[in-house]
Amino acid sequence: MTVPVIRPLTPSDAHLFHSLQGPSLVGRAAFGHRYVPVHEGGEYRPEWTWVALRDGVVVARAAWWGGPDDTEPVLLNYFDFAEGEDAVGTELLRRAPWSVEYELIVPPAWRETPEVRAAASARIAAAEAAGMKPLVERYRYEWTTADGLPERPGRLEFREEPDDAVILDVLRRVHSDTLDAHARRAVEGPGGLEQAAQEELDFFRWCPSPRSWWQLAYTPEGTLAGIHVPAHNPGGPCIGFIGVVPEARGHGYGYDLLVECTRFLVEHGATSVAGATDRGNVPMARAFARAGHRITQERVHLV
Repeated sequence: MTVPVIRPLTPSDAHLFHSLQGPSLVGRAAFGHRYVPVHEGGEYRPEWTWVALRDGVVVARAAWWGGPDDTEPVLLNYFDFAEGEDAVGTELLRRAPWSVEYELIVPPAWRETPEVRAAASARIAAAEAAGMKPLVERYRYEWTTADGLPERPGRLEFREEPDDAVILDVLRRVHSDTLDAHARRAVEGPGGLEQAAQEELDFFRWCPSPRSWWQLAYTPEGTLAGIHVPAHNPGGPCIGFIGVVPEARGHGYGYDLLVECTRFLVEHGATSVAGATDRGNVPMARAFARAGHRITQERVHLV
């Protein structure tokens, strides 16, 4: 069998990405991707898109993604291969020069459809063979105007907080006891709690939305309850962050923060709002459901 050629694409041959064929791709449309290169108005850069060609035929492909101002990709979120080419897919990931998180996008309840489960499981196995490990599974939500705006509970007061040092302190408090797997991973790393808080702050800054949108929430007595960050990511309006400080938990304030965040974005022109939380974060998942946010995808994260 001919040894495959593994290489990045260029603008002139980016069309090769769509030439992959094979029965292992049954259900591929369910995976929520639409690959459009930047020179055609999309988000994917050909130089961050790699393929494996056997006798000139694409048998595996991967596309890394980053924001318009990023100089390196921040995620791998498109990876698949033809029937029987699992090992080639693994080799493609090994040769690519980036070691970033793999976000496998799958439809809701993806394990309940055999062909989708098989395709997703094959991708996960190939990524694990390349050295990645599963970190967490997450729900991806979407709210639209058709879902109706939830009423504000009226229990909290919201204030803009312009001081990054205050925001960092709140993030440290939130992440000192958290269900979020990404935050726990940062806390358990060499940078500890400080690194976890800084990563959140860096994400807020990365989003192309106003700094003035970041708000802290207080009880009527003036006690800090938490933080919410309405944001825009490159895809549009989103729930940037919801966090309740440990001493204020047990009152359902996550729902109050989510409602305020949603309504804030709508008041600033949003007609749809994206959000996400870990499957294991049951309180936040319940808050999303109660606020009318619908699960549109699930995502499996490997690092």
